[in-house]
Amino acid sequence: MPSKLSFGSFCVHEAEEVRNTKPHVLPIYATSSFVFEDIEEGMDIFSGKRTGHVYGRYGNPTIDTMQNKLAALEVFGSDLKASGVLCSSGMSAISTLILACLKAGDKVLTQGNIYGGTTELFIKILAKFSIEPIFVDLNNETEIEEAIKAKPSIKMIYFETPANPTLACVDVKSIAELGKKHNVLTVADNTFCTPYLQQPLLMGVDFVVHSTTKFLNGHGNGLAGIIISTDLDFMKAKVWQAMKLLGTNCNPFDAWLINNGLKTLELRMDRHCSNAMAIATFLEAHPAVAKVNYPGLKSHPHHSIAKKQMRQFGALMSFELKGGFDAGVKFMNKVKLCVLAPTLGDVDTLVLHPASSSHINIPKELREKNGITDGMIRLSVGIENEADLIADLQQAIA
Repeated sequence: MPSKLSFGSFCVHEAEEVRNTKPHVLPIYATSSFVFEDIEEGMDIFSGKRTGHVYGRYGNPTIDTMQNKLAALEVFGSDLKASGVLCSSGMSAISTLILACLKAGDKVLTQGNIYGGTTELFIKILAKFSIEPIFVDLNNETEIEEAIKAKPSIKMIYFETPANPTLACVDVKSIAELGKKHNVLTVADNTFCTPYLQQPLLMGVDFVVHSTTKFLNGHGNGLAGIIISTDLDFMKAKVWQAMKLLGTNCNPFDAWLINNGLKTLELRMDRHCSNAMAIATFLEAHPAVAKVNYPGLKSHPHHSIAKKQMRQFGALMSFELKGGFDAGVKFMNKVKLCVLAPTLGDVDTLVLHPASSSHINIPKELREKNGITDGMIRLSVGIENEADLIADLQQAIA
C-alpha cells in the first residue's frame, strides 16, 4: 500500500493479514473475489496454466476444502480418487448434475417413490426442456432392460436407496452394472445414508448426490448439496462448469457449517441408527400400528438388499396407524418431544406427513402406486435418549 494516503483511502483498503501460525479450525473465507499479485498471475489462472481462486462463484478455500473432504469420504477405504462440487442445496446439486450430463431429448429412468421435489423437478421443469422421466420398478432388471432397449434416448438411471419416504431399497451394484452394460449414466442420491453407511461409488455408480443440509451437516442450520464422482475430468470439464455458469454454488458459511457437522458424523449416525432400530421394533409390535417401513426390520421387503449394501439401516422410517389419515393427524398434534418440521437428518427427532408436505404436488395416483399413502407418517429419528423417544411415541399413539 502506498506510504502516503488520506484517512478515507486507508480505511477502504484491506489491512495486511496477520497470521503467523495455522488456524486449528477451517476459517470462513467471506470474500466474493481474490486478488492477483500481478496481471500475469491472473492471466495464468484464467487460462488454466496454474490453479488459483478468482471469484467466489467459481470456488473458495472454505468451499473447496469441504468438497474435497466429502469426496474423499465417498471413496474412503479404497484406492479411488473422487472429486466433488458443492452447490447451494441438494436440489441445486441434482439439477446441476442433470444439466451437465443430459441434453434435450434425453430421458431419465427413475423410480416413482423418490423425494417429491426431485419428482417435481423431472415433471415440471426438466420436461419443459425435453428431458423427461420414465418411471419403472428399479428392482426389476427385466423391466429396466426392456425400457432401455425400447427407448435408446434413456441416458441416465437416477435412484434413491433407501427411498424417501417409503424406505424402499434398490440393489446399487445391480443398477451400476446395468448402467455400464447399456452405456447409461447412474446417479445415486445417498442423502439418507451418508458415506458412513453406504458408498455407491465403490459399487460402480457414476455419480453420487447429497443434500448436505441433512445428516452431513446434521444440525439443521445450513443449506447445501454436493455432486461427487470418480470421473475427475468430467467433474472439472462439465459439472464444475455447469455449476459456475448456472450460479448454483455453495457459500462459505454453509460449507463451514458442514465442516463442523462432519466432526461428529460417525458418533451421530451410530446413535441415529440404534435409536431407529429400537423405535421401528416398538412400532411394529404396537397394536395401533398397521405398517412400519424400515429396512432394518426383517419384515421389510428389501431387508436383504439393505443388509447387503448398508453398514447400518439408517435413521429414517415411515409408518401408518390403523386409523389412517385422521389417526395420523391426531398423532402428530400430540407428540411433545418429537418436532413437526419439513426436513430430516437433524439431531432431534422430526415428524412429517408426506402427502400434505414433501409430496403434496405429486399426482395422487403416482404417490399411491408407490406406497406413499395419505396416512403415511415419516419419522427422522434423532439422537435423544431412546426411552424418552419411545415414551413420547407411546403417549401420542395412545
